Amino acid sequence: MSRRDEVRRLRRSAPKSRFLRASGVVLGALLVAAWVDTDRWPFALFGGRRAENLRRFVDRELVPYPLRDTEWGFADLWEWAAQLFTQRGAEATVSTLAISGLAILLAAGTAWLLAPFASRNVATRRPAETDGADDAAAWRVVRGVTFGAFVAFRALPEYVLAFLLVALLGPGHAWPAVLALAVHNAGILGRLSAETVENIEPAPLQALRDSGARRRDLVVAAVWPLALGRWLSYFFYRFETCVRESSALGMLGIASLGYWIRDAQSKHYYDEVFFFVGLSALIVIAADLVSSRARRSIRE
Repeated sequence: MSRRDEVRRLRRSAPKSRFLRASGVVLGALLVAAWVDTDRWPFALFGGRRAENLRRFVDRELVPYPLRDTEWGFADLWEWAAQLFTQRGAEATVSTLAISGLAILLAAGTAWLLAPFASRNVATRRPAETDGADDAAAWRVVRGVTFGAFVAFRALPEYVLAFLLVALLGPGHAWPAVLALAVHNAGILGRLSAETVENIEPAPLQALRDSGARRRDLVVAAVWPLALGRWLSYFFYRFETCVRESSALGMLGIASLGYWIRDAQSKHYYDEVFFFVGLSALIVIAADLVSSRARRSIRE
């Protein structure tokens, strides 16, 4: 039998899901219907008054106000951007990075300390045993409460939590954003850290336990060092997410780039809106590059 015949035979004998096939057909039909309906998306975006609004927005509203109705070049554009960055962008950038950095440190510290209490190989009567045959009810409660806290933390959207904290603590300072990001990311990092601890090779933990080490000694001498590499990967990944979210939370009146985006939008200064949005994107890209490099170094 040739290789092609073998591939065909394997394809015919492979299990097939009617649900997946039906879902694919439905999604395909919806996609075709969306493009055929020319009175709606996407063709309506480029017709009639919308096209004129888009043309005016690009040709005039996005042009920096001091440069409108004048002959200008790249040097003039650079001078305008540099002045705007010096006056507001630099401080907002530092605030955005400070908010995200403090938030991820609080989240990571909380998750790192609580993760062992949600792990079946540590929060049990005999650590390093995961079968649960000799587990005590008290330890099951500890694991359930800790795991439930992680679920509750990550179930709270950052924006909604920050909105509530602004109402509680007042606008104009960074703590609502810091706490909102810290709580949400503590839930995510806690869940991931707990799974990392549970997947640790049991032999080192069993060796330490058999030598008389206490539970605290197991965590400090074995659990944390063995889980550190994977945990740092999660840490840097969530840090890049915090940078992006801290920019958006500024729209609630919190001192970050989002604050100036909302301020410029309320005044219809769309040239400044575009500048601060672009600056926010550059910060997120930079954080993504740093995060990717850090995670690659850890893997290597």
